[in-house]
Amino acid sequence: MYLIVGLGNPGEEYEHTRHNAGFDTIDILADEAGARYWKNECGALSARGVLANEEVVLAKPQSYMNTSGGPVKQLCNTYGIAPDNLIVIHDDLDIAPGRIRVKFGGGHAGHNGLRSICDKLGTRDWFRVRCGIGRPPGRMSVSDYVLSRPRHEAQDDFQVGCATAAEAVSFLIRNGLEKTQQEFN
Repeated sequence: MYLIVGLGNPGEEYEHTRHNAGFDTIDILADEAGARYWKNECGALSARGVLANEEVVLAKPQSYMNTSGGPVKQLCNTYGIAPDNLIVIHDDLDIAPGRIRVKFGGGHAGHNGLRSICDKLGTRDWFRVRCGIGRPPGRMSVSDYVLSRPRHEAQDDFQVGCATAAEAVSFLIRNGLEKTQQEFN
């Protein structure tokens, strides 16, 4: 069984913002996995389904980005899922909009959601699907940028990135990391 977590912030004001790329990707995966019933457990909205012939738990932590680690750890414990079967989908400023990267392990690169998960799990060894959102234009602050909704062609890139991230998750489960990196990175 895999736990697939999309990072984001709960609430209407954050819907479809760059920082919620993980939530938007989870919504795509839920359709693909036949996950229809969402429940509130362990501080997250979760649903079960099947992707690539594997049972999965899809989750959107409701504790806000910076404290995502608590719900992730609780879900891992509840379902008996080791970090090796954890896939976290998140936004990444260092990747161009619409592009993704898949990796296993690594640091948090200043991403507070990843930092929280690393701290709570006590390991950095889990899968990451990084959705590129690019850097803010001009002198716009990073927080204003990530908490804003993309507009015009940036919206198209954002949607393509989330769809590609969802495709990569299924491919990863089916084919493993090396083939996934060759296909998507």
